[in-house]
Amino acid sequence: MGCKYKAGLFLIVTVVALWVTSCEVTQGIFEEYKHPFAVTYLGISLLVLHLPIAFFKIWLANLLRRLSLGRSTSAERLDSHKPNVPDIEQQAPAERSNSNGSESQEEGKPCGSECVADLHTLKSNTQLTAMEIAKLGSCIAPVWFLTEYFANAALARTTVASTTVLISTSGIFTLFFGAILGVDSINVAKVISVVVSMAGVAMTALGKTWISGRQHSNASMNGKHSLLGDLFALLSAVSYGVFTVLLKKYAGDERKKVDMQKLYGFIGLFTLAGLWWLAWPLSALGSEPKFAVPHSAKITEILLANCFVGSFLSDYLWGLGIVWTTPLVAALGVSLTIPLAMSADILIHGQRYSAIYILGSAQVFLGFIIANFSDWLSQKLKLKFWS
Repeated sequence: MGCKYKAGLFLIVTVVALWVTSCEVTQGIFEEYKHPFAVTYLGISLLVLHLPIAFFKIWLANLLRRLSLGRSTSAERLDSHKPNVPDIEQQAPAERSNSNGSESQEEGKPCGSECVADLHTLKSNTQLTAMEIAKLGSCIAPVWFLTEYFANAALARTTVASTTVLISTSGIFTLFFGAILGVDSINVAKVISVVVSMAGVAMTALGKTWISGRQHSNASMNGKHSLLGDLFALLSAVSYGVFTVLLKKYAGDERKKVDMQKLYGFIGLFTLAGLWWLAWPLSALGSEPKFAVPHSAKITEILLANCFVGSFLSDYLWGLGIVWTTPLVAALGVSLTIPLAMSADILIHGQRYSAIYILGSAQVFLGFIIANFSDWLSQKLKLKFWS
């Protein structure tokens, strides 16, 4: 487990905490401004601000490189004016003629297969151009938009707990799509991690209905409304599995360096310029109310702040976490929102939970741990089986 992998785990846990907070704030916003499409469109469009930051970093790096090159050139000019010192090699030409003979012959030979291979490796390790990153961003932007929209539509129609539990099932779809696209392999340990995590998710869903009669009665009063919200949460889990696998496949290749800040910037740019028109068909289908701006400055400020933290900052950090770890680990990391939300409710709100809910949260965390050591566990199981 290298430093980059550990950093990816840290980013995943950090973003999970940000997402739990953002979900609570988003549901509070929907009490006054129930427009999931507008919230999603604004949040993802803010990602375009990563583009000027990325290009400014490149400009600054090039400027510092030119300044450094100018200093080294000046130093070389000063050295050229110094008196020549007799070369030691010229004092003993006979001693070095035999040893340098073979080297000079090799240097005179044309570039062989090894040199061609090195050039090919160097070429494949170069960073993708801005145009190539833009094409990649335009392809995966609709998938990420659907993921965010379905999640926000679920929050507008059901509870944060139900949305969190159902989105946590993304581990199943991530494992499935990862195996189909060849991004990740399936082994016994990974299957066990998914089964353990999904069993924990089911236990938390069952336990949640037991702990609060008020929440249960509210859900039963509007069962159809809650069912639609649960459907949107499940669709978000599916599209999330597709997005993480595609991001790892095309942006997580070590041979092709992708500037993640540019990638998310182009995702925001494509959303801003190309997906605004979806407000009309969604309104016509009855999935969205007629578009309107927030009616108060307070709601606008909260909305902008939440979009900045929940999308601009956390989405970019989450993308780095996916690339630096694996799609399955990141997907099971979403399940950590369940025990994290439970801990926050116990410490802040004094909420009580049933034993089955607590046990389910522990299983979710256990599945996340197993996924991180899946390769090591799989190797141990193979050795034990064949010995």
